[in-house]
Amino acid sequence: MFAIFRKKKKFFTEEDNQLIVKAIGLAEHQTSGEVRVFIESHCSWVDAIDRAAEIFFSLKMEKTEQRNAVLVYVAIKDRQLAVFGDEGIHHKVGDAYWNKVVGEMLTSFNTNNYAEGISNCVIQIGEALKTHFPFNKDTDINELPDEIVFGR
Repeated sequence: MFAIFRKKKKFFTEEDNQLIVKAIGLAEHQTSGEVRVFIESHCSWVDAIDRAAEIFFSLKMEKTEQRNAVLVYVAIKDRQLAVFGDEGIHHKVGDAYWNKVVGEMLTSFNTNNYAEGISNCVIQIGEALKTHFPFNKDTDINELPDEIVFGR
């Protein structure tokens, strides 16, 4: 009944938020690609990669010109995560790359270093995007917001 008065749950400290947003900015500064981070509490009744795909399309991330956007998805309480790359970047790096960055993020998560794990993952994704979609100062624009998206 009084749900509108509830405080929004904070997943990270302000310092952690800044670390992740800074990593997004650094990653995107080198590429025409886009990276977004989506954090929520639960990923109930669905596989994390399916939830990541659902969020990816709801955020209209497939609308980037070169189809080179990547979503880093984390469900904190359910301890699930996924990285979902659009077709442009996926065709360049493949499943083995996504599995590698997820594995490295899990290593950080296992020591409760969530913000560090996410920011390192974003930086690695930025490197892959830079390799395949380098930044062009004359044509590239920031197509998607850099802030973290927080779900339920």
